[in-house]
Amino acid sequence: MVHVLVTGGAGFIGSNFVPYFLENNTNVHLVNIDALTYAGNLDNLKEVDGHDRYTFIKGDICDRPLIEKLFNQYDIQGVIHFAAESHVDNSITNPDAFMQTNIIGTFNLIDVAKKHWMVGPGIYKEAYKNSRFHHVSTDEVYGTLGEEGLFMETTPYAPNSPYSASKASSDFIVRSYHHTFGMNVVTTNCSNNYGPKQHDEKLIPTIIRKALSEEPIPIYGDGSNIRDWLYVLDHCKGIALAYAKGKSGETYNIGGHNERNNLYIAKKVCDILDKKHPLPNGKSYQKLITYVKDRAGHDFRYAIDASKIEGELGWKADENFETGIEKTIDWYLKRYVGKKNSSLA
Repeated sequence: MVHVLVTGGAGFIGSNFVPYFLENNTNVHLVNIDALTYAGNLDNLKEVDGHDRYTFIKGDICDRPLIEKLFNQYDIQGVIHFAAESHVDNSITNPDAFMQTNIIGTFNLIDVAKKHWMVGPGIYKEAYKNSRFHHVSTDEVYGTLGEEGLFMETTPYAPNSPYSASKASSDFIVRSYHHTFGMNVVTTNCSNNYGPKQHDEKLIPTIIRKALSEEPIPIYGDGSNIRDWLYVLDHCKGIALAYAKGKSGETYNIGGHNERNNLYIAKKVCDILDKKHPLPNGKSYQKLITYVKDRAGHDFRYAIDASKIEGELGWKADENFETGIEKTIDWYLKRYVGKKNSSLA
């Protein structure tokens, strides 16, 4: 049995990844550490409760003695690192937490892994010769795009928010441990994820939640900001593939080829809700769309060139935005409908 440490596995992407990875890797025992802050929720992992190859640990990756204890107790042979503060608005109001978790937490993890797996630069202990550290990152480290062009793995870093700056720092820490110590590392940078289990504060859950509560649906600025949308399970499949087959020291960008602006997203969600859960008065949810003051330093456009992971590893997104958003809305309707409006606010 191979023991793999997953960090942040109770968060949005991690909680979609854990059941998928357990199902598709029957020789792996997953140890999931999560601090269960506002972004982590054990309800997201009910489907693996009691699984004989799954262990949950409540803890903080900034707690180095705890990380060392877990490596020794479970003899960790691989790391898949999701844990991060990731809400851009929160990074503007409280950047300190982002610097601690995303930078110091990542350093703790990879440094403990190095000491557990290696005897010196480029020399792995025999029992850990196949051990790998997979770092899950974001396209936001590349900054912003104009109306044309795509982020590639070779795109220079130009982070524009405290969140993206902290993620860029963590990427560089992981890179340095490969180049300095010869560690077996892989980094994946993804575009905007959406799908089941996403935190209520994110764009698509907010649109759904506000619509069902018949409250104003807030859209920053004029709604023209563009993102490349990636269905979360497609992302999880890409991570698993890069972890298994990616070349050591390489970065793989994972994107959905689904560029949509925020206003399109809001209108699309409203149109689907009009059909699946119409308002009693017969009006469209689009009437609730409200423009609000733009976010400070709001990047205009993100879009990823995923040709490297597609060409080298054979990854391909199974969902386009129109199929993925239907599945997403169905999941949130099951979650939200029947609750009182106060619980949706």
